[in-house]
Amino acid sequence: MKIAVIGVGAVGGYFGGRLALAGHDVRFLARGKTLEALRRQGLRVRSIEGDFALDSPQVFADPGQVGPVDVVLLAVKATQVRQAAPAIPPLMGPETSVLPLQNGLETPAILGEVLPSERILGGLSKVFALQTEPGVIEHRALHPSIELGEWDHQPSPRVAAILEAFNAAEGMTTINPPNIDVARWEKVLYVEPLGLVGAAVREPIGVVRTVPESRELLHEAMREVVALGRARGVPLAADLAEQAAQRIDQLNPEQTASMHRDLVEGRPSELEAQTAPLVRYAAESGVDLPVHRSLYRALLPGDLRAHGALPTVR
Repeated sequence: MKIAVIGVGAVGGYFGGRLALAGHDVRFLARGKTLEALRRQGLRVRSIEGDFALDSPQVFADPGQVGPVDVVLLAVKATQVRQAAPAIPPLMGPETSVLPLQNGLETPAILGEVLPSERILGGLSKVFALQTEPGVIEHRALHPSIELGEWDHQPSPRVAAILEAFNAAEGMTTINPPNIDVARWEKVLYVEPLGLVGAAVREPIGVVRTVPESRELLHEAMREVVALGRARGVPLAADLAEQAAQRIDQLNPEQTASMHRDLVEGRPSELEAQTAPLVRYAAESGVDLPVHRSLYRALLPGDLRAHGALPTVR
C-alpha cells in the first residue's frame, strides 16, 4: 500500500516507521529540522515494542513530488491541521482515503473545508511517545494502536483494505471499532483531562492520582467529558469515567500527557484544539463543565504566550 505520512513527530514517526518496516511504500512529508534530520541520519525509534531504524526513509518537503497515494496518514498536531491541509490535495487520487490521527474532535470538520467529506475517515491513535529530537522517537508506554472507521459505522472495502495492510506491521494494532464516534470521545476522555489537570497541577500522573484532591479533580474532569458526550448524542457508557480512571492507575507514575508537557514547558500546546471545543460545546448544549471552564481560563494566557498571540500587556 502507498501511504503518505504528513507530520513526522512522535505519532507519524512511530506508525509511519512501522508501516515502512512492513514493506509498505511510505512517503514522509516533513519540514525544517525534522526534514534535515531524516535526510541526514534517517528515522530512529526507541520502543518498548522493540527499537528500529529507517536509514534512508523516503522523505519529501513538496507533496507534489509524492503523487497520489492510497492513504494519507495525517499525524500533525491538532493545532497544525489547518496549516497542513493544503498539502493533502496533491496526494489525492480517485480512491485516496485520508486518515486523521489528531487528539480532539474538530479535525474532520477542518479537513472538510478543503476535501470532499466522503474521503475523510474517522480515526485516532493511542501511543505514549515523544520526539526527543528531530528524527528520534521514544515510545515509552502503551501498545500502539490505530482505530478507524466510516462515519456511518458500517463495514467498507476501504476500511477492510487498510486494516489488512496496517496489521501486517509489527509493534502496532489497527482495529475498526463498532462506533468511531464513541471511540473518538473515549480517546478525548482518556487524554484531554490528563493533560488539562496535569498541566494545572504541574505534576506527573503518579502525583495527580495519589493526592486525593487532585485525583478528584481529574475524575470530575472525566465525568464532565462523559456528560457532555452523552448530551450531544454520543452513546458513551455511564461508568466510562471510572473505567478510564482505572486505566490511568496502571500508567507509569512519571507519565505525562503531551498537552501537559507543552503547557508546563512553555511550548505551543493543543489547549485550543482539545479543551476549547469542549468548553464551546458545553455552552451550545447547556451542559455545565466547571472544571474545564476554570482550568481552561487559567491555562489560556500561558498558551497564548507560547503561540505568540498574547494581547498587548498594559
